[in-house]
Amino acid sequence: ERKGLIMYGQMTAGSWIYIGTQGILQGTYETLAEVARQHFGGSLEGKVVLTAGLGGMGGAQPLAITMNGGVGIIVEVDPARIKRRLDTAYLDTMTEDIDEALTIAEEAKKKKKPLSLGILGNAATVLPELLRRGFQPDVLTDQTSAHDLLNGYVPDQVSFEEALELRKKNPEKYQQYALDAVGRHVKAMLEFKKRGAITFDYGNNIRAQAEKAGVEDAFSFPGFVPAYIRPMFCNGKGPFRWVALSGEENDIYETDRVILELFPEDESLSRWIRMAQKRVRFQGLPARICWLGYGEREKAGVAFNELVKKGRVKAPIVIGRDHLDAGSVASPNRETEGMKDGSDAIADWPILNALLNAVCGASWVSVHHGGGVGIGYSIHAGMVIVATGERDAEERLRRVLNVDPGLGVVRHADAGYEEAIEFAREKGIDIPMLE
Repeated sequence: ERKGLIMYGQMTAGSWIYIGTQGILQGTYETLAEVARQHFGGSLEGKVVLTAGLGGMGGAQPLAITMNGGVGIIVEVDPARIKRRLDTAYLDTMTEDIDEALTIAEEAKKKKKPLSLGILGNAATVLPELLRRGFQPDVLTDQTSAHDLLNGYVPDQVSFEEALELRKKNPEKYQQYALDAVGRHVKAMLEFKKRGAITFDYGNNIRAQAEKAGVEDAFSFPGFVPAYIRPMFCNGKGPFRWVALSGEENDIYETDRVILELFPEDESLSRWIRMAQKRVRFQGLPARICWLGYGEREKAGVAFNELVKKGRVKAPIVIGRDHLDAGSVASPNRETEGMKDGSDAIADWPILNALLNAVCGASWVSVHHGGGVGIGYSIHAGMVIVATGERDAEERLRRVLNVDPGLGVVRHADAGYEEAIEFAREKGIDIPMLE
């Protein structure tokens, strides 16, 4: 990368469709909403979520937790990251004192008051200490940068400042320290799970790293995709995002109105759009994200094209998605973990996705490596298409926004998921290999 030979952008960041924290915020919101539906009757009210990491991805966790009504305790080693989340109102408050943190969290839980609390500290130290004190969260996950033991995860054997120096001066020793710390971090997670916490890996490959550190049962808690996202993937549902090329915030608010009009029956979607308007600050060009399924994406794309055509927005709208989607990833430790037919590592699907999007008329298509889990662990494809208001654009939008999520339904039907097979039949998706 230093030589300019590769671009390690991972998922959206390298495809010119990164929209800042809002992207992961919405995905985290959807995941926690599904956790609430499966375990707590639809809300995290009166429940405590313990996690770590307030970086570019993990920084969305506190707001996603409170949007779902819960109390969040988020451990973060970097004071600058805590300050950033406080400044943007994603995080409500912070402390360096564990006793104070537990008192605040227990009070909020008792009152069923949504609250997010940052603890300045290292997860490898704080989680075992919370265990020692008998604290028990309702939900446990992690979004530290465990997939990158050199430039991401921070070990706890030295201070934060010393760790940053060690990273430069002795990267091998740094990674040894980090691997050991991850092992202890995951051992604590396993103990919380044993005591009753709903525990899942949030896609940062922390289980694989812990396994390297000698934690044999690291994979005894599931990844978030098989546990909470795959049923949505079976319907071609995933992260759909768009950007206003005009730079005008009002253009996004106009598209928000269209989404609310098109899908009034989707309460979770409506709640997200309204909360996002109040709580989400745009980073870069104004943008929005929401989860839409097969058929819905095409409908939204065509409607956006009409907005451009009629001049209701001031410039074309760029439509894309995260690479975390139904049919665009091969990632055995994340999106395709534990596939029904054992096809976790089959990498044809992202390549087919890229080829199909290209021939259907996408504006640009990208194939990346390592998103979220690190180089060597995944291959994934992304697409972007521009709604220019022209008839030709409408035709391409219909093709791309039909085929792209449609392949996700096909991928899961091919793997034997009944939900996907039934959905394909219901929607008339032609899958010859099922006949």
